[in-house]
Amino acid sequence: MELRWLEDFCALARTRHFSRAADEQNVTQPTLSRRIKLLEDEMGVMLIDRNTLPLSLTPAGKLFLESAEQVIKLMRDTRQRCQAQQEEEARKLRLASTQTLYLSFCRDWVRELGDDLDISFDLRSTSWSGNDFVQALEGGECDLILCYWHPDIDYLQVLDSDAFEFLRLAQDSLAPFTGLNRRGEPKFQLPGSDAQPLPYITYNSRSFLSPVISNHLRRLHKQPHLLVVNENTQAISVKAMIGQGFGIGWLPQSLVQEDERERLLPAGDSEWTLPLELRLYRLRQNRHPQMTECWQRASRYTLTQSLETS
Repeated sequence: MELRWLEDFCALARTRHFSRAADEQNVTQPTLSRRIKLLEDEMGVMLIDRNTLPLSLTPAGKLFLESAEQVIKLMRDTRQRCQAQQEEEARKLRLASTQTLYLSFCRDWVRELGDDLDISFDLRSTSWSGNDFVQALEGGECDLILCYWHPDIDYLQVLDSDAFEFLRLAQDSLAPFTGLNRRGEPKFQLPGSDAQPLPYITYNSRSFLSPVISNHLRRLHKQPHLLVVNENTQAISVKAMIGQGFGIGWLPQSLVQEDERERLLPAGDSEWTLPLELRLYRLRQNRHPQMTECWQRASRYTLTQSLETS
């Protein structure tokens, strides 16, 4: 049964004439007659008494008319609400980021940009690999991506083209951390040894930070002795494993809050630390009505952060 059959029936009930009902519905009279017959076949009863002039409804037709009008009204109201919801979603800027940045940075940052700026978090992205973010931005699946950046993250290099634009929101660094032993001292310290390699909480190769750390360690003159015991995609998961004493791992310094410094300590000196940036990317040709205002506010945020850290 189709909704237009109900609409045809209601039009016929109002006009009591096939020709006038067909004109009202912008269809031919044979088409309307066929639809009414299909409706009657579907219901298994006669709805129209064709032996009267003007046409009249059978008792079953009168009962059916009441329900048909209710269904049509319900569907029209539902369609309007769905369209309004879609329009509301279309007004929002879609932001994709990692689970770590959603939990540690995004909410406060969006709040600082202003409550009147509609930004929705694309939570699908929490399970994306690094390259998925680039493809989503290229394909229009999101309006903005917020991610860590380092020159060793090769799949981000495509975003250096003129088709994209970025803002540096913050400077950060990746440093090795360890939990504490029973004496309250660092449980593990780099570089370890062949005889006693350090248990290592590492990142999945598809994550943002994996190539950064791997390439940095390869460039060091003094090589660490590490034994991979766990692999994660998100830095926040790596932090949890380190805090439980399972091994060492590299974390963005900004992810380790002041109140966590008593149970997460550096696992090495500055030679094991490397710089990291937090960047916001957009497609230059994005014509979203809120994009210009969002980008301007984000630029002012970047300037404020630079002044605070200088």
